[in-house]
Amino acid sequence: MIHERLEQIEQRYLAIGELLSDPEIAADLKRRTTLSKEQRALEKIVVAYRSYRDLLAEIDGLNLMKDDADPDIRAMAESELSEALPKIAVHEEKLKTLLIPKDPSDEKNVIVEIRGAAGGDEANIFAGDLFRMYVKYAEAKGWKIDVLNAEVSEAGGYSQIEFMVNGDAVYALLKFESGVHRVQRVPATEASGRIHTSTATVLALPEAEEFDFDIDPADVRIDTFCSSGPGGQSVNTTKSAIRLTYMPTGLIVQCQDGKSQHENKASAFRILRSRLYDIALQEKLAKDGEERKSKIGTGDRAEKVRTYNYPQNRVTDHRINFTIQQLDRVMEGKLDPVIEALLAEAERRKLQKTEE
Repeated sequence: MIHERLEQIEQRYLAIGELLSDPEIAADLKRRTTLSKEQRALEKIVVAYRSYRDLLAEIDGLNLMKDDADPDIRAMAESELSEALPKIAVHEEKLKTLLIPKDPSDEKNVIVEIRGAAGGDEANIFAGDLFRMYVKYAEAKGWKIDVLNAEVSEAGGYSQIEFMVNGDAVYALLKFESGVHRVQRVPATEASGRIHTSTATVLALPEAEEFDFDIDPADVRIDTFCSSGPGGQSVNTTKSAIRLTYMPTGLIVQCQDGKSQHENKASAFRILRSRLYDIALQEKLAKDGEERKSKIGTGDRAEKVRTYNYPQNRVTDHRINFTIQQLDRVMEGKLDPVIEALLAEAERRKLQKTEE
């Protein structure tokens, strides 16, 4: 069964190569982009399958050599077989992992929104700390960050900040960040030294391209206003900030951090398109109960996902019961241990589901 599936994948990979060389498809941006993404997704599987097939052919050849009249050739065949045979299981395990269904959004860039939630000024300060953590993590990965909208808090941090993360397979690594992030620490403003608990919410959306989700311009009301700073004071006299209202749902998006009205409008539409795309994905996921159960968390903004405990230098991800005593490193962008644990558990659950 698995061999038939691998053969089909290889044939599809070859067929896509032929399609991409077709001038008619080359001129169709949407079709070309879709096919190119599918080809990249299949390439690792095809390369691994060909390597596995070559190994099996090599073993067949060595088995024939075991019956050779020359004792030296027989000895060499036996020796090489003892090295080659254990590799079969390694290759098969790799192929099994590669055949686990992939999230089609994994290769996308991400729009992240962080909001201060419960805890007043301390929640906003924590939202700023989380933003800095993601910036440091992005820098380590070679990703680029563009702030799309920021509402600065007077006490520090942000009541809300939205930013784009551009790079390779960004969503694959950031998709589990959505939810409530809780901090336990003594706020700088706390004179008595009592530990407070505050929260910020994170929403990580795969960037939707125009052909992922079409928006009818007639469904969007566009308002302009002067951008503002902490406390709501106007920071310029030109109406460069943009507010979009998606009339069918009442969803509102605004951007004010761009250099011009045109730039803010483009950013606002990127956020709106990605939010609508995510809503459509969540609705699809909700219909498939089994698939939703196999996921780590719901991706819902209201779900408590992680606690950052400063007195104990501890970070705990509640969805997988993972704890690490390296909060100081995590807040400096050293997120890999947490994210790798989430990815490993997600892969384990998907593999378990495919074997059922």
